[in-house]
Amino acid sequence: MRPAMKKLSVLLLLPLAACIRFGAEPPPALLTLTPAAPVAAGQTQNSAAARSITVQVPVVPQELAVTRVPVQSSPTTIAYVKEAQWVEPPARLFARLLSDTLTSRANMVVLSPRQGFTDPGAQLSGELRQFGIDATRNEAVVVYDATLQRVNATTFEKRRFEARVPVTVIDANNAGPAINQAANTVATAVADWVRR
Repeated sequence: MRPAMKKLSVLLLLPLAACIRFGAEPPPALLTLTPAAPVAAGQTQNSAAARSITVQVPVVPQELAVTRVPVQSSPTTIAYVKEAQWVEPPARLFARLLSDTLTSRANMVVLSPRQGFTDPGAQLSGELRQFGIDATRNEAVVVYDATLQRVNATTFEKRRFEARVPVTVIDANNAGPAINQAANTVATAVADWVRR
């Protein structure tokens, strides 16, 4: 190929190269959950002196299996908040929040499923049914269907926990804090139920 043709072909490909993007544009910031009652640093726990519990990562519907924040605008319509994205899937964030809340509020030794393989203590599992924004009511909503098997029990207890927090504007700046508040309300209620 002649040098002039080579230069021309490179120049023609430059605008096309500027249009190619690998992956989506990241949002300006990622959202996470923070416990209302964090675990104190340096606190040692022992399962011989305190009750233990194994916390499973909750099951989620498909709209929560991603890191985006869902907005329910009708019973059958779901969209996502523009530029709002969780740092990891909501199920793992919520399981970690439950673990911290059970540790600080219920004074329980929280085990992962792997740690609790030999002696799981009580077992908490469930389904995170809603974890987003209800646009029909302008509220952040968290709904968790918990299943608890207490130590040495052969039966299960089930209970639904729900919290709603008003949201003035449905955007990334308002959705995260409102969902965080609703998630902490649910986690506190779960801890109070489990420690009985």
